[in-house]
Amino acid sequence: MPTLICDCNKTMPLDADALGAALDEKLVLHSTLCRHEAGAFQQAVGGSAPVTVACTQEKRLFAQIGEHTEAAVAPVRFVNIRETGGWSRDASQAMPKLAALLTAARLPDPDPVPTVGYRSAGRLLIVGPLDEAERAAAMLDDTLDVTIFARGPGAAGASQERRHPVLAGRLESLQGWLGAFDLAWVQDNPIDLDLCTRCNACLAACPEGAIGLDYQIDRDRCRDHRACVASCTTAGAIDFARAPERQEARFDLVLELGGRTLFEQHAPPQGYFAWNGADPAPLLRLRELVGEFEKPKFFDYKQSLCAHSRNDTIGCRACIDICSARAIESDKARQQIKVNPNLCVGCGACTTACPTGAITYAYPRMTDQGAVLRTLLSTYARAGGQAPVVLVHSQEAGRAMVERLGRDASLGRLHGVPANVIPLAVWHTASLGLDAWLGAIALGASQIAILATAEEAPQYLDNLAAQLAVGQAILDGLGYPGPHLHLLRPDTPQALDAALRELAARRPGVPAAPARFAMVREKRSTLDFALDHLIAHAPAARDEIALPGGPPGSGSPIGGLAIDKDACTLCMSCVGACPSSALLDNPDAPQLRFLEKNCVQCGLCVETCPENALALVPRLLPTAERARARVLNETAPYHCVRCNKPFGTQKAIEAMLARLGGHPMFQGAGLERLKMCGDCRVIDLYSGANQTRITDL
Repeated sequence: MPTLICDCNKTMPLDADALGAALDEKLVLHSTLCRHEAGAFQQAVGGSAPVTVACTQEKRLFAQIGEHTEAAVAPVRFVNIRETGGWSRDASQAMPKLAALLTAARLPDPDPVPTVGYRSAGRLLIVGPLDEAERAAAMLDDTLDVTIFARGPGAAGASQERRHPVLAGRLESLQGWLGAFDLAWVQDNPIDLDLCTRCNACLAACPEGAIGLDYQIDRDRCRDHRACVASCTTAGAIDFARAPERQEARFDLVLELGGRTLFEQHAPPQGYFAWNGADPAPLLRLRELVGEFEKPKFFDYKQSLCAHSRNDTIGCRACIDICSARAIESDKARQQIKVNPNLCVGCGACTTACPTGAITYAYPRMTDQGAVLRTLLSTYARAGGQAPVVLVHSQEAGRAMVERLGRDASLGRLHGVPANVIPLAVWHTASLGLDAWLGAIALGASQIAILATAEEAPQYLDNLAAQLAVGQAILDGLGYPGPHLHLLRPDTPQALDAALRELAARRPGVPAAPARFAMVREKRSTLDFALDHLIAHAPAARDEIALPGGPPGSGSPIGGLAIDKDACTLCMSCVGACPSSALLDNPDAPQLRFLEKNCVQCGLCVETCPENALALVPRLLPTAERARARVLNETAPYHCVRCNKPFGTQKAIEAMLARLGGHPMFQGAGLERLKMCGDCRVIDLYSGANQTRITDL
């Protein structure tokens, strides 16, 4: 697998021998790979083995060279080693990190997943003041089929030439996504825009000036002189007696002018753009959205693991509350959540908030992310690196900030990314959670830093901070000197530079030996692997580690259960509600058992218990007791007064007798039947009815 490295006109102190030893490959160091030495790339892509290019600056140029190279079939992967470490004041010490980045780039691409399709015919709805909307439409109508929904005339008002259909009225709703935006509005103005000729006679006739250049009447200013009606007799566009009419229409794309009001969620649907009138990017993007498109279906959902609802009782709402696209809702009829794949933007926040792993990130899967982490850390260690800090950042704004840091370092303004800080680009920082972070610490990372930028929704940051607090509490409780987990929110490259230098200088406690497990798709399994390794190497573990509480998804996904034995009747409602088999009954005895390792702290058992006898206890037991089923409560069985067969618990029957004993239906024989098993109760009822018939005869 050929690897091409370049010191970018000798601005990076690359050690080709050290990198080659780590990659088990003889490397040739280039200085102008993208220019005078481009022939080396052309020769490499002539084979069939994948090619790794340690430069991302000239990807377009390399693509053009590949197109003009005969028999060029080798797949090419690009990795940035320049801004991520080569341009840094300690770049000469960064060879282990650069080797790790190059090795990880060689990993195969994730397996394909199902896709979500969109189809757009270019029907664009522009919403805003009419004059601004017409100016925006003029820049787009050569490519798109534009309709305007006017919200007032604007400063200048409409032009006399009508080039596009114009809608107006009371906007009721706009919902949907690329190719399927449904607009509903009420046409409640006396002026019918389809009939209006824009002759301006009504504007001239109105004594209050209640008619604007959007050709709609302001009813608050109108004093019912009806001079406008008289001026419009020929066109007949004005009718104050016209009943409001609800209208609907479908569009493929939406452009809202000014501030965003149509979609309040942090992540609006694909196909919607807000435009401030200056940045041309939204207009350019709109032009590209005609045709058929697809994106990965980013999530997998396994209803059997979901802790959202059981028996009409709502437990966990973590994924619903955190979704910035409002793509997840409660499906009450089916007792589960429902995810709209068309609205999902693939941030992965729901998967990290989910305590059970019922909803998981599908592209890339945790197996793929885990392979990248394991490769980075193992290669770094094998090349002699120490105390690696994994810097998780997004592929858009986060990557740009890291690259800006490297560029400023090349100019001597900043230090740059330290030699032991390994950047890890992910689709979104919210897509990795507690299982990945603790897994990375177990695999050899000394610290995990999450780089947050302005693109993160506020609820994402709250959730990240809460989960980081849980993870750090676990590491502290196990005796690993820290801190290990960090949420970075720098607003400038200078602030990021200072934060990374501070982290790079720390040497927190880590396991004596790195783990060898592979991260798997099942979230709880990966978390258990990480915890088992961290516990096995813990310097000084407490008998019980208290963890931060909170609602499911923001509190600990690990913990125990406290029970009020006096209140509990062992009705076993909690057993039926538990989605993770943490609560168990005993078919041979009236016992409620609990397997703490399985508990996800979803709270369904607490909500279901009719006696309010249960309470969640967020904690970690670093002992064997965590993996053993133990008895939470037990009682003597109640025996049928007729056949002496056990059929329930003594406490449950006594509680039932106390509650129903005063009811008129349960007096005398009725009360006595409550003390019988189901079979004897039926026999007693029939025998009593037959005895009544014999007496009557």
